[in-house]
Amino acid sequence: MAGLYQAPIAANLVSSIRGASSTTSPPSSNTPSAIPTFAFTNSGASSTLAPTAPETSTKASFSTGYNKSGIIGYKNEEFTMALTSWKTFNFFDVSEVKFADGESASLFNSPEFSSIASGSENIFLGSSNGQIRILSSSFKVIRTFHAHDSGSITHIKQIAGTSLLITISEDLSNDPVLKLWALDKPDKKTGGPKCLSSLSVSNGRKQFPVSALATLDNVSQLAVGFANGSVTVIRGDLINDRGAKQRTVFESEEPITGVEFREGPTTTLYLATTGRILTLTISGRGQGQPAKNHEDNGCGLGCMTVDSDSGDIVVARDDAIYYYGINGRGPSYAYEGPKQLVRTFGDLVALVTQPRADAASKASLLRKFIGGGAEDRYRSSTFALLDTDLKYVAHTEMLPSQIRTVFAEWGDLFLLTLDGKLFRYHEKSLNQKLEILYQRDLYVLAINLAQKIGVDTAQRNAILRRYGDYLHKRGDYDTAMQQYLKAIDNTEPSQVIRKFLDSQRINNLIEYLEELHEHDKATVDHTTLLLNCYAKLKDTEKLEAFIKSGTNFDLETAIAMCRQGGYHDQAVFLSKKHGEHDRVVDILIEDSKRYDEALDYIHRREPDVAYSNLMRYARVLLENCPNDTTQLFIEYYVGQYRPKKDAPVAPTQATPGGAASAVQNLASFIPLPYRQATATPSSAPQDNQPLALSTEEAAAAAKADPPWVYKVPKPRTAFSSFVDHPEQFIVFLEACLNEADIDETDKVDLHTTLFEIYLDVAGSKTGQEKQKWEVKAKTLLDGQDMSMDASNVLLLSHLSDFRDGTVLVREQQGLRFDIFRSYASAGDTASVIKALRKYGPEEPQLYPAALAYFTSSPKILQEAGSELDVVLKKIDEDGLMAPLQVIQTLSTNATATMGMVKKYLSETIERERKEISNNRRLIESYRGETDAKRKEMEELSTKSAVFQTRRCSACGGSLDLPTVHFLCKHSFHQRCLNQVGDANVECPKCAPTNNNIRAFRKAQEESADRHDMFLDTLQRSRDKFGTISEFFGRGVMTAPASE
Repeated sequence: MAGLYQAPIAANLVSSIRGASSTTSPPSSNTPSAIPTFAFTNSGASSTLAPTAPETSTKASFSTGYNKSGIIGYKNEEFTMALTSWKTFNFFDVSEVKFADGESASLFNSPEFSSIASGSENIFLGSSNGQIRILSSSFKVIRTFHAHDSGSITHIKQIAGTSLLITISEDLSNDPVLKLWALDKPDKKTGGPKCLSSLSVSNGRKQFPVSALATLDNVSQLAVGFANGSVTVIRGDLINDRGAKQRTVFESEEPITGVEFREGPTTTLYLATTGRILTLTISGRGQGQPAKNHEDNGCGLGCMTVDSDSGDIVVARDDAIYYYGINGRGPSYAYEGPKQLVRTFGDLVALVTQPRADAASKASLLRKFIGGGAEDRYRSSTFALLDTDLKYVAHTEMLPSQIRTVFAEWGDLFLLTLDGKLFRYHEKSLNQKLEILYQRDLYVLAINLAQKIGVDTAQRNAILRRYGDYLHKRGDYDTAMQQYLKAIDNTEPSQVIRKFLDSQRINNLIEYLEELHEHDKATVDHTTLLLNCYAKLKDTEKLEAFIKSGTNFDLETAIAMCRQGGYHDQAVFLSKKHGEHDRVVDILIEDSKRYDEALDYIHRREPDVAYSNLMRYARVLLENCPNDTTQLFIEYYVGQYRPKKDAPVAPTQATPGGAASAVQNLASFIPLPYRQATATPSSAPQDNQPLALSTEEAAAAAKADPPWVYKVPKPRTAFSSFVDHPEQFIVFLEACLNEADIDETDKVDLHTTLFEIYLDVAGSKTGQEKQKWEVKAKTLLDGQDMSMDASNVLLLSHLSDFRDGTVLVREQQGLRFDIFRSYASAGDTASVIKALRKYGPEEPQLYPAALAYFTSSPKILQEAGSELDVVLKKIDEDGLMAPLQVIQTLSTNATATMGMVKKYLSETIERERKEISNNRRLIESYRGETDAKRKEMEELSTKSAVFQTRRCSACGGSLDLPTVHFLCKHSFHQRCLNQVGDANVECPKCAPTNNNIRAFRKAQEESADRHDMFLDTLQRSRDKFGTISEFFGRGVMTAPASE
């Protein structure tokens, strides 16, 4: 920082600049004076007494682009823009700093105050007696140390981000002394900061004041400018005090008014004099070359600084503000008035000017720096803060006194006046700035400001929404919509949609809804509204573009709206695209009524999908496509389902135009939207065109593929689908029955259902047609693999009055008596006689039933004729009924007369008499035999037996002793019996007979207790009385003997 100078120093500086000015070209007529004026300015972080050289106003062209902030930029062409068109705002709160004590206040108004710098959260004040005072944020002196033994400290610079401080003291009798201090390292002797290095800055033994100071951030190079026009560059390791080299790199007859470094691929030193702007490469490519003259217009002292953000050099002249970049001069901004000071504060340019009336008098300017003009304190100055990117004035004010310096610290900007007043400029928050812009309807500037600062998306979108609301109120609906679209990410869609529900704004509404879908923020309602808008405008082209665009939207809603609006083809396209096969079929059938296409689409699907849709729409398809639907049912239910494919194209002979023909062939396979599965063939195929195979050939090719493996459903699941379609049902059932590997349960269902359908169709026909279907039903029953349940057949035959079916089933089931009973109940005497003759030999019980039937009425008896005698004869021969039972049967009614049964009765009575006579004789013989046996037993037990046998009954030889005689009159040699000492010796001759008798007796005794055997035999016996007699003889009914 440069500071206040003593009078002799100022006099020498003035004379130096005057001398330099006298050697330059005459000033332009646009400048108020050729004599330079002086201003107290701030260079980087230092301030110095600096003359302001008059400048010539220049204007040039420019080209726009994007600059460092991303808002507006410029190329290398020059440009001058008048600030009169810029908006002016009050983006800063200004307050005068109130010092806590009088000591701090007196420092800024002290005659010893010579220089100032800021940095590292402190303020550094240099004095004419060589002392440095360090102030805190409360403006209290926290540290004081003696920096120089002689001279006034005219420049102070604090290296940003470090604890290093550079000071320069001057007395104009010796070379300026430069020192580097480490504020964080105390000196053991003095207790102050440690001086890292100290050197005298050489100016070729010319005693001229230092007018400018610049340094790199690493303090490896420093540049010192002098009022005599020379620049000295110091290189070395000053931090470690390893020595430094000095070299005068530039000399000029014009005073140096500013030096600044610009780092990049090369390190460039920008030099400013009162009449020129030059650059000098001090390291990198081009080093050692002489200074390059950029422009023949210089600047005043303190009117050159560097933009720390971009690295560009900012120069303020009386006519404009100029930027110099890496490629030379950049944009410029016209701002008339003598410039006193230019500094940067963030992305703003701080500019101090003075009224032209104050700059007109040469004597007044000389008196200002020599110290003879006390009235300078009361002259006004203008202070402005400019945003050159966005082209607005952030703050401007007229101060009643001259400005000494401007510096920044603690996030605020400070301004010090000649009368010792310190003002704080605190930048307002972004929200406060935006409110100011909103009040003036400057929404574009608000958007650019927010973008430049880098606010988050939510806050930026809030500004865009307010801008959109503003434009909407003004009636600029299209531009308003553009703002809403930019803020779509975190804007509630309903807020925007409500503003554009008017039918005249439907195009804007469509644009917003489409953008919602592009950003995946659309809901079901938004999709519905968008499709309604398309439908209202009848914009089929946009509707198709929307559904084909791949934009994310609610599929259900889109399809529903297309169906509701009559856009059935579009709904089909959406459904096919997203694999909604069920919905495709539903639209084709329910909406488009394209039943053939729906059936074809079903036939092309996988088995599971095809089956579900086939069952869902079976009745509708059978109603409209009966044959094709039935065929599809048959293929699926017999396990031969194959998804249908497009008909292959038969290759044709190659022609010279083969390439084009091949492209056409390939194009025929590209699936187009809404293209039907089967296209109408042209009347005559053109040359070199592929020929599609016929339907029969395509079907044959499809059958060549193996059927798909899937679970074949039960046939009964399809039965309900064929209601009201008996002919197709019969075709389906017959096809299923022709399959060899059919399950037995399924076969029963198929036979039963087919039999029922046959009978149902026969019932609706007459004559030959009826007989035809009844023959089919009977043939089905006669089949070898007929597996119907008899009860079902009987029931169905009965309900359909199909007697042949009843008879046939009863015959197969052996229900002959039921067949006879059905004929009898129907009063069909001829059928009864026929059944009796056919089944009577195998079913004897039919004869008693026939006897009852024949005698049930005179008419039937007359129809039976001589058959009654045949029945009676059979009953009598086979003993099927007792005579009493026959009499009881005949006596139930008065139909049969005595004459009809006279022969039967006489024969029966005669036979009974003979049987009685025979039984009596048999009884008498049994009695005689029994009496003889009893008598013999009595004699054996009471009388002695005489044995007169002479021969052995076993060997036939003459008997000799020892001899054994039995009471049965048999005699044996003892040796022939083969038994010795056995008391229970039995006659060998009579033993078999006796064993049989004993076994028979034992069996009788055992069976006497088995009453169940008796009851069973009695029930199965035709002669009940004879059975009872037999068991009575066995002792079954004999009471057990008491013990």
